Amino acid sequence: MKVGFIGLGAMGLPMAKRVLGAGHELFTLFHRNRAPADELASLGAQILPSAAAIAQAAEAVITIVPADAELRQIVLGAGGLLEGFSAGKVLIEMTTATPHAIQEVERALAPKGVRVLDAPVSGGTTAAAAGTLTIMAGGDPELLQQVRPLLETMGKTIFHVGAVGQGKVVKMANQALAAIHLLAIGEVFALGVKSGADPQTLYEVIKASSGYSKMMDLRLPGFLLEGSFQPGFRLDLMKKDLNLALDAAQMLGVPLLFGGLATQVFAAASQAGRGAEDFAAAADFLSKFAGTKLSAKSEDAS
Repeated sequence: MKVGFIGLGAMGLPMAKRVLGAGHELFTLFHRNRAPADELASLGAQILPSAAAIAQAAEAVITIVPADAELRQIVLGAGGLLEGFSAGKVLIEMTTATPHAIQEVERALAPKGVRVLDAPVSGGTTAAAAGTLTIMAGGDPELLQQVRPLLETMGKTIFHVGAVGQGKVVKMANQALAAIHLLAIGEVFALGVKSGADPQTLYEVIKASSGYSKMMDLRLPGFLLEGSFQPGFRLDLMKKDLNLALDAAQMLGVPLLFGGLATQVFAAASQAGRGAEDFAAAADFLSKFAGTKLSAKSEDAS
């Protein structure tokens, strides 16, 4: 299949490599940083000058960009996908954005006969590289079946979650829970460490107990227990995702008490200069209020 891929960030680049490695003909472009596009070109991809050119060349276009503004620009802006798309083509939109943005995009593309699958992902950069992402697909079930082989180059578990927009809703809920779980780990592990517990022991025991969450596996080893915050998923991106959830809750009149508090902690950590680090840094930021660190290699900082 001829596939366009737009958005070569920490998630997008390994996902694009998976698509290319599966034998699809790949078209891409670069924005500020040319290096990821050049890396794909060295593997056989073609770099084109605009999103419109990609829409003309590809049968299906995958987009995974930072947020609503970038999504609207790449689809609806000058030189965007809308200009190049024609009937029968497909947009697979994988950005963590609002349901309103993807529904607006769908309405703009429908008169041209272009179908849209709303398909954000979860699993982080490790799963992106391994092709084991979870994909939350909103849209026509028949379209999902049509593009499933392409999605399976990037994801292991694919859910159909409803109409276009519902993929974004499910991803928004997942991100809010992930952030809340992370901060709970930071706070409670800080209490344990301050009380004399070994953080590795806490991890092993709680993993076998009722307080366990998958976030412990994702952000204790390799991050908090090592005091390492090289970004797999940047703190500022999680802050953006939390704000999506908070905005939706305010619009719908849904109390989001823990989510609101989590948003404030992430904002404070970002203001403290940690926005470019992995989002695990928010738990480290929180633990420092207790005067301690969660690294198994460090002593109590009090």
